[in-house]
Amino acid sequence: MDFELTEEQQQIREEVRRFAENEVAPVASEYDREEKYPQDLMDEAAEMGLTGAAIPLEYGGAGYSTLETAIIIEELFAVDPGIGLCISSAGFGTEAIIEFGTEDQKERFLPPVAEGEAVTGAAISEPDTGSDVSSVSTEAEKDGDEWVLDGNKMWITNGSIGDYFVVMCKTNPDAPDRYSGFSQIVVESDRDGFEADKITGKLGIRASDTAELILDDVRVPEENLIGTEGAGFYQQMQFFDETRTGVAAQGVGIARGAAERALEYAEQREQFDRPISEFQAIQHKLAEMHTNLEAARQLTYKSAWSVDNKQESLTTLASMAKEFASRIAVEAADEAVQIHGGAGYVDDFDVERLYRDAKITQIYEGTTEIQKNIIARELLGKGF
Repeated sequence: MDFELTEEQQQIREEVRRFAENEVAPVASEYDREEKYPQDLMDEAAEMGLTGAAIPLEYGGAGYSTLETAIIIEELFAVDPGIGLCISSAGFGTEAIIEFGTEDQKERFLPPVAEGEAVTGAAISEPDTGSDVSSVSTEAEKDGDEWVLDGNKMWITNGSIGDYFVVMCKTNPDAPDRYSGFSQIVVESDRDGFEADKITGKLGIRASDTAELILDDVRVPEENLIGTEGAGFYQQMQFFDETRTGVAAQGVGIARGAAERALEYAEQREQFDRPISEFQAIQHKLAEMHTNLEAARQLTYKSAWSVDNKQESLTTLASMAKEFASRIAVEAADEAVQIHGGAGYVDDFDVERLYRDAKITQIYEGTTEIQKNIIARELLGKGF
């Protein structure tokens, strides 16, 4: 087995790291404090190809693999998860268009994202429906050559700044089973009846835009349906294999950011006339943080590789990586604050922000509990 990154992948890592350290780090606390979307940084990220990292070259994107995208996410999140999420989620939802969309849809919706002229979102969760995708109640009815959508979506990334959204909705209430009545439809935010209400006061990732979407008789052309009518749920499950690997990469980035800052602080902070890094209790914390970080990274990279190579184990690995890396992110951030002591409890140090940001990785794209259910289901071969 070859664990070395290619020369191109190493170059991607170095370029993104420089951008994150030089451009993101100096303003991260400001955007977090003000809950402000970093549009100026988004423009620069687009020029680097980061907003269209996974979009194919023929549609203006960088054409990066799932592994290369994971590397980008890790580097961004190691510096600041809030701004990192803004950049890495600029094309959230385009995965469905890339995989299942028509050529017309790809030409309409992908280039603007790759060029930094548009931002997308995936509208799945609802006020009463989180992890249970099969209970989505937003409906879309056919009226002539249009779809008419009604419903509410909740906790939608890029909700109040997005240009269009891939909306999971029920198109056949009378489907023979609970999974085959759903479809995904692209909804532009400038359509009549579309409303977004920005959510503020979040614990973490405060630079990232989150909103509730209200769809009130929103009409879109029939050609906005992605793939086959009734296949939306199954499209979504495939989508999760990729996005959960991305969340795992977020966890790796946060864990790395916390571990590196804890190590640096431990070597500088003195108590009893010596650096606290000389205390065995601190050494054990650092050793465990960095060991878990490396384990999470390797599991995440293997998950990314399995997605790129269409391995049978990709669903299991994606859930394993997401569950483990998100847990390690929370634990590493907690230990980093502990090592900083009182200093870690105020926003003078980045670990305070990482501590708040880490928790969301255990919630979105399927909670920790859901990931364990999926892993067990796959091991037992029980299907949905």
